[in-house]
Amino acid sequence: MDSSRMELVTYMGHKNVFLFSSSGKMVMRTVDLRSDTVTKPTEAMRNAMANAEVDDDVLGYDPTAQRLEAEIARIMGKEAGLFVPSGTMGNLISVLTHCQIRGSEIILGDYSHIHIYENGGIATLGGVHPRTVKNNEDGTMDLDLIEAAIRDPSFEICYPTTRLICLENSHAHSGGRCLSAEYTDKVGELAKKYGLKLHIDGARIFNASVALGVPVHRLVRAADSVSVCLSKGLGAPVGSVVVGSKSFIAKAKILRKTLGGGMRQVGVLCAAAFIAFQENLVKLEGDHKKAKILAEELNKIKGLKVDIAAVETNINQICYSSPDFRK
Repeated sequence: MDSSRMELVTYMGHKNVFLFSSSGKMVMRTVDLRSDTVTKPTEAMRNAMANAEVDDDVLGYDPTAQRLEAEIARIMGKEAGLFVPSGTMGNLISVLTHCQIRGSEIILGDYSHIHIYENGGIATLGGVHPRTVKNNEDGTMDLDLIEAAIRDPSFEICYPTTRLICLENSHAHSGGRCLSAEYTDKVGELAKKYGLKLHIDGARIFNASVALGVPVHRLVRAADSVSVCLSKGLGAPVGSVVVGSKSFIAKAKILRKTLGGGMRQVGVLCAAAFIAFQENLVKLEGDHKKAKILAEELNKIKGLKVDIAAVETNINQICYSSPDFRK
């Protein structure tokens, strides 16, 4: 680091990092590390949005949306894609498409984003019951615990019916840890053994791909559906794309409309996502290196502790013991 010290300062309820030079003068701008969701559109993104070719996407005619959906599906190794306003909606649509019968049950991690941070939407709006399995520190769930959580269909008079397993890669609550292709394959094999589907919350799937050095389509090969976020590490202002088979996406599109996610000239947003791929996908490796450097520097501050070995992507989990950091 060029600076000799760092200070964590609370401003407007958020933790911001201020860097100071060796002379004690504060660097010109604040480094906002709240989340990879607080990015700003680049000038190239704004220009692309202003000049985007658009039409009515609810009717299926927006050419920029069509190109983005097809490109993301190709990159992910799936047949088709669907642009949605948010990752939460992408996960919700995916779960409800797989679980069209109310009272269905899904198996997911007890610290998964779908379970903790998405307002219980699968239950509230879809009547889907979550059955949680303990997440390990690396974001995985033990295979034997997943298998044990699958309901016995012979006792459906009392049990809900298991229809889906959900994974998250990278795993946010575990500090951005990455699930290997081999692990995901094993979960996929388990799902097929019992006639279940596999959905991957891929909010940061490109971070996982870069960190593991594995093509993204390989990481999700076993999945029946994936929700791919465009507005986190990639830096697009809005949106996610759900990918899967053509028949799955056809059903998902109807649910998107039902949930209010059908938008008209959405190519304005999709145009920015194209630029995000061109500009920022190549920057993810650098983001990971900076996260590791930040972890090392934070560990030098009394009262702070970061598990450097656990920093695999772009997330730092900071433990603090000093009351000065509780403000």
